[in-house]
Amino acid sequence: MRGRILSLASLAFILLVLAVAVPVAAQDVPVPAQVGEREDAPPYALHGPYWVGYREFLITKDPDNPIKAHLWYPALNPFGLSETFAYHVDLKIAAITEPLDLHTQGHALHNAAVNLADAPYPLIVFSHGFAVWSAFYAPVVEQWASHGFTVIGIEHHELFDDTYSAIPESAIKRPRDVTTALDFAEHLTGTGGEFEGWFDMDRIAVAGHSFGGYTSLAIAGARFDFAAMNMRCAAVPEDDVFAQGLCKPMVGNEAAMARLAGFDPVPEGLWPSFGDPRVDVIVSMAGDSFMFDQAGLAEITIPMMVLGGTADTGTLYDWGTGPSFEYASSAEKVRVTFLGGEHMISGASCEDSPDVVAIFGPWVCMDPVWDKARVHDLINHYTVAFLLAELKGDADARAALAPDAASFPGVEYSTVGF
Repeated sequence: MRGRILSLASLAFILLVLAVAVPVAAQDVPVPAQVGEREDAPPYALHGPYWVGYREFLITKDPDNPIKAHLWYPALNPFGLSETFAYHVDLKIAAITEPLDLHTQGHALHNAAVNLADAPYPLIVFSHGFAVWSAFYAPVVEQWASHGFTVIGIEHHELFDDTYSAIPESAIKRPRDVTTALDFAEHLTGTGGEFEGWFDMDRIAVAGHSFGGYTSLAIAGARFDFAAMNMRCAAVPEDDVFAQGLCKPMVGNEAAMARLAGFDPVPEGLWPSFGDPRVDVIVSMAGDSFMFDQAGLAEITIPMMVLGGTADTGTLYDWGTGPSFEYASSAEKVRVTFLGGEHMISGASCEDSPDVVAIFGPWVCMDPVWDKARVHDLINHYTVAFLLAELKGDADARAALAPDAASFPGVEYSTVGF
């Protein structure tokens, strides 16, 4: 009897080992639901085939000035856990000095294991709007990760005040932050690095919103043209508060900006480029471009996508999205125009950001014309298709960018090279 008991125990142990060692059948592995924010979401707005992981880290290339970073990536989720996470708000307001426990709701698995099955994944560096925070754009960056991209969102060191006094300094430092992030990513993904084998450093995009859109244009090679900018700003009526709001932080600050950039004397004509040759494509959402003007934007030659709303009062359409597309020299470029859209269409909804509403009011997370879920789906559709086409050579995604591929109410669509 004792021998029989031992043999049964041994058999049970062997079966347990086999159960652990034998791979689970493909049909038993949980997969994310292929849904968008709305039921009428277009194809590339549907959740991609990968679960979305999220974690934080510090970029410590300069130990005295570390940059907080967020990482979204294709993740493993063997138990089918719900993708839900409350991101901490990195508040950047000069008048608020005490720490506040504020959050934006997102859809990711915190600290989940990376899915290395298809690694390395193309890398996207994301630059947030002035004095905003990376996780506020969770609806977009999470979608990119679900389609097989790694996304590093960097927290730029800047504070908001009523005069936007940090704008000139930030304009110089932001492209440097992106280059620093790319340098550090090479270290992290190299042999022995914390994220070894995660990032494909030969396929890189930089994307951003508002002043982050400016950052993407600058890192693509756009060059300052202060003579053209000053002429434009001199013609702005005093009662045009929105255009004046763009001009006043920049005009008259050329010398200080040149010193910070290491230029002596102040450059004449087009300034030297802040571009990084490792960047293959850019996505600029409501990105400021007036400081480059026609000649400066013509220096951009890599593929680009720009998106913006015609009613934008933060970055006026004709000071940002419009000229970015018109003047860039890129052989492949796309412009997505949301008729009547305001400045914050790409950010999180008010439902996901109640803490933000309490601090800023609803203007930062709502749009007076567009349903946020609908516009998120459209932004995700176009940007995912563009990134898949350019960084992964996806023929179907490229076909989806053709001018006659789709038409959506309220959207004007322009392309070159598609």
